[in-house]
Amino acid sequence: MTISTPDGTARKPKASISLDLDNQWSYMKTHGDEGWQSFPSYLDLVVPRVLDLLARHNLKITFFIVGQDAALEKNHKALRSIADAGHEIGNHSFHHEPWLHLYTPEQVATEIEQAEDAIMTATGVRPTGFRGPGFSVSLEVLKTLKARGYQYDASTFPTFIGPAARAYYFMNARLPKEERKKRSALFGTFSEGLRPLKPYNWQLSNGPLLEVPVTTIPMLRAPFHLSYILYLAGYSRPIARRYFLTALQMCRLRKVEPSLLLHPLDFLGGDDIDVLKFFPAMQIPGRQKVAIADELFAAFRNQFDVLPMGEYVRTVQSRGGLPTKTPAFRKEQALAVPA
Repeated sequence: MTISTPDGTARKPKASISLDLDNQWSYMKTHGDEGWQSFPSYLDLVVPRVLDLLARHNLKITFFIVGQDAALEKNHKALRSIADAGHEIGNHSFHHEPWLHLYTPEQVATEIEQAEDAIMTATGVRPTGFRGPGFSVSLEVLKTLKARGYQYDASTFPTFIGPAARAYYFMNARLPKEERKKRSALFGTFSEGLRPLKPYNWQLSNGPLLEVPVTTIPMLRAPFHLSYILYLAGYSRPIARRYFLTALQMCRLRKVEPSLLLHPLDFLGGDDIDVLKFFPAMQIPGRQKVAIADELFAAFRNQFDVLPMGEYVRTVQSRGGLPTKTPAFRKEQALAVPA
């Protein structure tokens, strides 16, 4: 519902957009493909494509950058262009391993600090927002973020479909038994769907930390970030558009300010990156994906005042009255990750 200001003008509800800048090598690693260790990159292709689209819509968003990419000189020009265009820079871990919740406290601290340093070198910006790879989060991650002065975490994904997504992933990935074990909690459990959709403070021993969940459809808790819309568009573009618009309508009815999630493959097709043709929706050409995103961004901006996540967080905090939650995560044995 649109809010009226004292002078009678209409004010749109707030929203945010973020992009997890997962690179080609991370998708190859996730799938169990050889050759990822050389860190092949498509950043020079996808970053200008996304920046051009955002500029057309006058949008500023948050890019969560992987530290390993920022550590490589070949990626610096593309990454620096994001900051130069005025977008917010966030931390997406260093190694982009979705079993971050299995790291020891020492490894968590090293992972986040190492990513910070590399991102700062590449972009000139020190990140103050974090999203765990594969929505991986733990009490140790939250405490480390708070200790390092982060404004917010954005790693929770309130949906019931986690186990089904994990089963689909294992069915299509070529992974040995040990690698499957590391990924045993990938995408979370059914209980993730019970987590809040609206921002809240984690109550930690070293102080509160704001959590901004990735938004799913209120009540249904079904995902509607762009990757899911494009998957539907592979079958029917009108149905995909209707699904997206219905999700936005549900957010407005339930007074949920959506945090919309993007990924690089939302703007790339198999015609761009042949080695990643196995991922869902990659049969759609990259330029056609951009056209779909163009249409959806227009609809999103028409209904919401869209901000980068850091600015959105400051807006939420200025309102006050945020609920507080005690961290409760699935207990896992700490995993010593080789350096």
